[in-house]
Amino acid sequence: MSTKNEILKGQILDEEVMLTLGELSRACTIHADWIIDLVDEGIIEPCGRDVSEWRFPGICLYRARSVLRLQRDLGVNLAGAAVALDLMDQIEQLRIHLHVLEHDR
Repeated sequence: MSTKNEILKGQILDEEVMLTLGELSRACTIHADWIIDLVDEGIIEPCGRDVSEWRFPGICLYRARSVLRLQRDLGVNLAGAAVALDLMDQIEQLRIHLHVLEHDR
């Protein structure tokens, strides 16, 4: 944990925000083909049948940026990133469950 004061910048996206393929790729500062690779790998899931109709919920931005960090920091490929994200999701669900159990005592 850092002892320095850090300034964090971000944008809050609720679950109702839907991003186009272009908006998602710009938000990640990455080419749209990489976003399509994430869809093909099952890491993110768009709404819509055709690529031109795809809309991504706000959580896809979080997941895509997480994959970028895993690739940049750890050299993880997309398959490895998919596994890591699934494990991170499971850990978060377990934390929530534990929190509920602790407060029911």
